[in-house]
Amino acid sequence: MTAMESLSYEYPGTQSVAPFAPVLVGVVGSGNLEVLLEAAASDRSTFHVETSARGFGVIWEAVLRDFHERHGFAGLNVSINDMGATPAVVSLRLDQAAAGLKGWAP
Repeated sequence: MTAMESLSYEYPGTQSVAPFAPVLVGVVGSGNLEVLLEAAASDRSTFHVETSARGFGVIWEAVLRDFHERHGFAGLNVSINDMGATPAVVSLRLDQAAAGLKGWAP
């Protein structure tokens, strides 16, 4: 059995969000992932990824940076549990989670 890889990224935020309950989208399963958004007490957004697909840190960084550049959220903790999702699925799940934020309209 291959060990999971843990990746962490942090970006400065520019777009504050209204208070919100945690948002969970997706399901951990083959070729899919779950994304959990929680409020953070800072102006930064952190992303923590647990993935079964080792060696794709550069791809994760590109997908997460793209999401952050489009939304610029401040004060988010983003947890991702991945079971081999493609970058397109990762982007979709992140956008679904963003849509679940109270009062957020892109």
